[in-house]
Amino acid sequence: MIPPFHLRAVDWGWRDNCTMIDVGAWSRACLFPRVAFSSIILGDDMDVSQAQADVRRIYRAGFPGPLVSAVLWAAASAVFTWGSVAGGMATLFFGGMLIFPLNTLLLKILGGPVALSKGHPSAALAMQCAFTVPLGLVIAVALGSYEPVLFFPASLIIVGAHYLVFISLYGMRVYAVLAGALILLGLSALLVIPELGGISGWLGAAVFLLFTVVLYRAQDDPVKAAP
Repeated sequence: MIPPFHLRAVDWGWRDNCTMIDVGAWSRACLFPRVAFSSIILGDDMDVSQAQADVRRIYRAGFPGPLVSAVLWAAASAVFTWGSVAGGMATLFFGGMLIFPLNTLLLKILGGPVALSKGHPSAALAMQCAFTVPLGLVIAVALGSYEPVLFFPASLIIVGAHYLVFISLYGMRVYAVLAGALILLGLSALLVIPELGGISGWLGAAVFLLFTVVLYRAQDDPVKAAP
């Protein structure tokens, strides 16, 4: 009969080609064969740096995303300003759902691969990240329905926060600058300079256009593209 035992303390270390764990009465047990820590997380023998390099290569440092976003934000701002508030919010909300498909279409036009290979460790993260913006924009729409001038500043914060994931996804610190610029602009319009609220959509489009150029140049520059 196997005697009962209690898990007392975990000792994650490499011994005898195994990861060991203290199981009290049973002393130590081998949990799984020794492999690189990154392989446990990412699968196979791919490490984090290689996964990030794949994302940068296939998605061309991510420049098509901000390009599509710049056009979308400009269109939404135009409808919001010269059309109707509801129309402007709808343009950004529903248009945001099309960013990923349009990004894929643009990559196809440019030639080369348009998506990570099946089973790639970063594929799920990229897809999950894409869904955060439409869900977050529901909050911005609710705020905009209450006070229209709050819509674009709230949207800037939501979209900016979603770009924080790109720092690790692409391994590019320039995404921290993009995220920071969008979040700071949104917070400024909400809390510091309310007058910016009415033009914050246009300012967001300008930020996206600026970073489109930065990322386009970074795709072929190993110094700028490096983590």
